Amino acid sequence: MRDTRTRLVFGEEVFDKLQNAKILLLGVGGVGSFCLDCLYRSGVRDITIVDFDRYDLTNQNRQMHSENHEGELKVDALKQHYPEVIAISDKITPEWVEAFDFEPYDLILDAIDDMWAKIALIQKCYPKLISSVGSAKRLDPTKIEVRSIWKTEGDPFASKLRNELRKRKFKGDFSCISSSELPRIKEKGSFVAVTGSFGLAMCSLALRRIGL
Repeated sequence: MRDTRTRLVFGEEVFDKLQNAKILLLGVGGVGSFCLDCLYRSGVRDITIVDFDRYDLTNQNRQMHSENHEGELKVDALKQHYPEVIAISDKITPEWVEAFDFEPYDLILDAIDDMWAKIALIQKCYPKLISSVGSAKRLDPTKIEVRSIWKTEGDPFASKLRNELRKRKFKGDFSCISSSELPRIKEKGSFVAVTGSFGLAMCSLALRRIGL
């Protein structure tokens, strides 16, 4: 049976919660595609994915299934591999966040890299939020941590987020998947051992939070 070994780890009661959880995953690139794969393999079935982008050649170093679907919309391609997901092809902007209804979801998983959309998302639904911050430009997945947005270290992107949130007098808190490893370059380089591990760490935290 496909889920036998997962059930052994989580136990029947928690596994039932996983199967009944309603998850919204925003962004299915280098972090989000690995998170999606982990959620799906772990028994979660009610997953809505949102992304507007298409696969191209440059995605193939880090994005799940990208080598087989060049030119296709990511959400449509991923639905072929995870047929039970709900796929929405939309660009996530502050305006999109303002208009979207997040209430039905148990958790919102943020794997987008647009700072202004992240800020809008944080302000609207931070109690349900798990967010990925800087995963690119790094080499060491053992430096990945789960931290409060107010306590990340070594992450310039998270620092910029904090500054913008302070300007808006935001007082809430939420968990981030972050790395204490300083970025090694200025360019937009990425390494799948880190970006993929960010996605797996996000999935793990989501499943553990559902099971509480």
